[in-house]
Amino acid sequence: MNNLRKIAHKALLFRPVKATFKLHYSSFYEPSYLESMKSKVPMYDTLNIQLRGHDYPILENYQKFVHNLMKNMEVNVEDAWGTPHQEIQITTLKAKSEIVTAQYNLKTYERTVQITDVVSTQLPLILRALEASTPSGVTVHVLSHEEWHEEVKYVPDTELKQLKQELDDLGGPLKKK
Repeated sequence: MNNLRKIAHKALLFRPVKATFKLHYSSFYEPSYLESMKSKVPMYDTLNIQLRGHDYPILENYQKFVHNLMKNMEVNVEDAWGTPHQEIQITTLKAKSEIVTAQYNLKTYERTVQITDVVSTQLPLILRALEASTPSGVTVHVLSHEEWHEEVKYVPDTELKQLKQELDDLGGPLKKK
């Protein structure tokens, strides 16, 4: 719980991206009513809600719940995706020895919901709703969107990489003149 409060506090310290106001309200090419239609309240540009857990069905259902919650709160859900699971092998040993008593394969799943144009007055409500509805075993992180978040969601094709490496080892592709 304290971890989510720390994340919420850090999220509130973000500098809103669209909080700049112009001194002139119209230009030669843009009518003045377009400027008056913009929100006077600062907005966050793009935020990622990252959900992590070890139980796949619970995580999937919670992602669906978060997605529907954002739609019901009239927050623009830009994208939602899952990343490949990470598998960790855990071994337990007998006390004061190197004898293995058990081995476990622990899988960690991650899902991300990307939201855009969140009003700064609405973000604390969203964070409180996420905190109140998070099931046990699931962790929630709210982060500003960065470029590497886009790259993580694509799974590399290892077979294609292997074939390209074999082609390079044989002398590279033939080029026609």
